Amino acid sequence: MKVSRLVTPEGEKAQINISVRNLVEFLLREGDIDNRRGSVDPFEAMQEGSRIHRKIQNSMGPFYSAEVPLKYAVEYDDYILGLEGRADGLVLDRDENGDVVTATVDEIKGMYMDVMTFEKPVLVHEAQAKCYAYIVAKEYELETIEVQMTYVSLETEEIKYFNKIYTYEEIEEWFLTIIGIFKKWADFQFYHKKELIDSIQGLQFPYDYRDGQKKLVADVYRSIYRRKTLFMQAPTGTGKTIANVFPAVMALGQNLAERVFYLTAKTATALAARDAYSLLVEGGYEGKTIMLTAKEKMCLCDEADCNPDYCPYARGHFDRINDVIYEVITKETVITRDILLGYAQEYVVCPFELALDVSTWCEGIICDYNYVFDPNVYLKRFFAEGKSGEHIFLVDEAHNMVDRAREMYSETLIKEEILSIKRYAKPVSRKLTNALEKCNRIMLEYKRLCDSDITVLEDIDTLVYACDNLQMIFEQLFKKEIKFGIYQDEVLDFYFRLRNFTAIAYQQDRAHYRIYCDFDEDKNFNLHLYCIDPSAQLQDRLRLARASVYFSATLLPIDYYKDLLCNDKDVYAIYVDSVFDQKNRLLLLGTDVTSKYTRRGDDEYTKFAKYIHSIVSAKQGNYMVFGPSYKFIEDIRQKYVELMENDFSDQGDFAWENISEIEREDSEVSYKEEFDNVELLVQRQKMTEQEREDFLLEFEKQRDKSMVAFCTLGGIFSEGIDLVGGKLIGVIVLGAGLPQVGNERKLMSDFFDEYGKNGFEYAYLYPGMNKVIQAAGRLIRTKDDVGVIALLDERFRFSSYRKTFPREWNDAAFTTVDDVSVKLTNFWEKKS
Repeated sequence: MKVSRLVTPEGEKAQINISVRNLVEFLLREGDIDNRRGSVDPFEAMQEGSRIHRKIQNSMGPFYSAEVPLKYAVEYDDYILGLEGRADGLVLDRDENGDVVTATVDEIKGMYMDVMTFEKPVLVHEAQAKCYAYIVAKEYELETIEVQMTYVSLETEEIKYFNKIYTYEEIEEWFLTIIGIFKKWADFQFYHKKELIDSIQGLQFPYDYRDGQKKLVADVYRSIYRRKTLFMQAPTGTGKTIANVFPAVMALGQNLAERVFYLTAKTATALAARDAYSLLVEGGYEGKTIMLTAKEKMCLCDEADCNPDYCPYARGHFDRINDVIYEVITKETVITRDILLGYAQEYVVCPFELALDVSTWCEGIICDYNYVFDPNVYLKRFFAEGKSGEHIFLVDEAHNMVDRAREMYSETLIKEEILSIKRYAKPVSRKLTNALEKCNRIMLEYKRLCDSDITVLEDIDTLVYACDNLQMIFEQLFKKEIKFGIYQDEVLDFYFRLRNFTAIAYQQDRAHYRIYCDFDEDKNFNLHLYCIDPSAQLQDRLRLARASVYFSATLLPIDYYKDLLCNDKDVYAIYVDSVFDQKNRLLLLGTDVTSKYTRRGDDEYTKFAKYIHSIVSAKQGNYMVFGPSYKFIEDIRQKYVELMENDFSDQGDFAWENISEIEREDSEVSYKEEFDNVELLVQRQKMTEQEREDFLLEFEKQRDKSMVAFCTLGGIFSEGIDLVGGKLIGVIVLGAGLPQVGNERKLMSDFFDEYGKNGFEYAYLYPGMNKVIQAAGRLIRTKDDVGVIALLDERFRFSSYRKTFPREWNDAAFTTVDDVSVKLTNFWEKKS
């Protein structure tokens, strides 16, 4: 539903438009959510249904008009409700004068069911036809009108008809009842939109503008107005979240857009966006904003199984959902997960489906990148079939988008998995077993070609055709609700990956992809469709919006991100200067140590440990040390502990206290080591949400000693966290952060070399330095923060590395392990 022409010439009314199909599906839906009804995408079913539609329509003779557009307007005091749709078929009977005397509206529905068992039409299908029937009867002033429901099985093409004749009085009474039920929703849409626009007219920026922030807001607004894509490099402290949200909201007030999607991959940045909207609400903004959360985190049951036999929230969900939607949108403003869970429990509806439905009534949607960009997860209600709208995309932490996009648009087929699924299929379907065996044989041929670590293939057409056939057989079985017993979930996972593999195989091209095969650590044979340059795929999504803003504290060099995040050459790019006093931060480049593999060993690890020891000893406080891997930080930690043991042993007062595990059952999670004057905190793999929170809470504690937290570069603690007010006074980065050399990185490097880019820089340098700059950015978060950043690797001397530095790093000073203490002492003495 869309409010159009709210700002109208004097004397004209605003108009709300909704399709007939959306109207009846929204008002008359009923029953359960049920995941047992098959696994076929409804949009694939719709495509097959369109084919059947055309076949039936073409067989109906010369008096049958197909795909007849119909419109109707209901005028209220303040606005007009416009209905529009397209009747599948219309037959008009005329008298000798050419006047229409009777009419039949035909509604065709293709179903993956045995339609011959139907005893009556489906309620929403018949309602759609009856709406068309009323429009036709009204237009031609008919006394009666016939409604024909044509159901066809998409498998057998058997057809069953239901016919009913209505008097004009009957069809009008029914239609006006439906419109009457919908009026409260139309009223909400109109009056809310009016309140929204009125509230924005007087909306003020919630803070005093920082240096350069007003220009930043203007640049974002200008990009939206001009329908452009904007890249924004904005260091920490520039207020980039509110500086993007505010002009986007102002664009809503000028009818330049319908809604704003704030896209992020981190909970912390999603919360920052929520807080920005809350500030605007406090200032008078009347817009509705919702935070969408993954289904697994929304589910109120122990397991996300949408089966009405097990889930009370799925049972009868559609009978109750509209009442709760109306409650939420009329009572709430910034709609969070907790708010939705509260309503879902009270009304006994699925909270995830509630969130999706509520989102259609909101102007602001805060969600993961996937909901817009991932072809398997995107919000079909907004973007199905390439449907575009006057949307604004605000992409936060955009430096993450390159790798995330590569994941979204790549897929892998595993030969050994095909064999496993074949074993599960044997008792179920001979046809499926044969199709799996054919795919396996083709994979075996590719396996014989793969005589090295990695083999690049020019095409895989034979395999794609076989996968296409395999996918079709799977779908035929799912339509018949055939199950695979205890292997059902595993089979479904394989099917979805297969479907994604096939879809990508038809879309991929050599300008953006490489097809290669290799063996994994378990000796499984893998065939990869690897999207190295995701710009074209992302551009297809960006076209669904009016304007997009990519912003981050690390988008350097900007050409790298412009090349890979869109393929539109007419884009804006701006660099926002830091607002912080550089004198509050000492930036050191350690040039006598490196994390290069060829140099790793005791001598190098000892130098890293000495750097840490010198930096931590210079001033008591909390420090973060970032290393390229869990093993690397463990090796450095051990050397650092040895250094402290030796140091204290010389003084005769070394004391080892206890190791206190935050989680005792799993040795892989973080733990603390406590010494006389320092505590060590170590990030481990597989940390739960609670363990992450506990880790960060250590920075809140008051202690009479220093704390050193060892973390992975590019990991969960290297971006998106704020440790302000003296909670962090030092960041130490061990190495240049370059990705590990491997098949994909080598392939990537060769790819960019082939297309005239610097392969090393695109595959290794820029992704690595992105992690370094992000980690360093944990330190100075406000104007009052003070501290030391130490980047320890001789490669930081090279101009190719330093050209990726932010402008405000122009005061970086070279140092060595021998003279670092002097520089630290001078800095801290000045700050004291």
